[in-house]
Amino acid sequence: MTRIAIIGGHGKVALELSRILSGEGNDVTSFIRNPDHTADVAATGATAVVLDVEHSTTAEIAAALRNHDAVVWSAGAGGGSPDRTYAVDRDAAIRSMDAAAEAGVGRYIMVSYFGAGPDHGVPEDNGFFAYAEAKAAADAYLRGTTDLQWTILGPGALTDGPGSGLIDVNPSDTSAGTETSRANVALVAAAVLGLPSTAGRTIEFRDGSLPLAAALEA
Repeated sequence: MTRIAIIGGHGKVALELSRILSGEGNDVTSFIRNPDHTADVAATGATAVVLDVEHSTTAEIAAALRNHDAVVWSAGAGGGSPDRTYAVDRDAAIRSMDAAAEAGVGRYIMVSYFGAGPDHGVPEDNGFFAYAEAKAAADAYLRGTTDLQWTILGPGALTDGPGSGLIDVNPSDTSAGTETSRANVALVAAAVLGLPSTAGRTIEFRDGSLPLAAALEA
């Protein structure tokens, strides 16, 4: 049985991912900030553990991650204060990477977004700027500083559409948009956990036409 930790366990993607992974027979621990969300997480088959990663030290996160085989970062500040965005999406994310290494968890899946990176192109006066900067820094740290077996997922504009299991990976033509259902993001995250060949890859994707396995292994 594989033990998988999800950080940010009450988000829509994380809840769906918990259902998928638990249904496949994995032992899933979902870390949440708000204890009121425990029942929602438990309903997916995961074990809910209260851990406020924004205010937790690397050592505290490492203690929580110990004895897991993989970690999925699906947390986020959710907009609002730029200071809190940097604190969660950059600083806490980086601490979680160091914590995974300290705890001996080799596999790390980062849920990022389509177009993330230092050349994100978001102007400073845009409300999305702090998030874009934070994700660029976290992704760069994961790629360049850690020795984790990482995969970075870059879904396009999120929707509540159905999980078709059909995607386009690294599309060069985005004139038709990049809409990606949260359910498909969860399916992709579950799939890459079972595909060691995706380690060391940044995978940008949107809802599309190729079945997951074919798209991810191409």
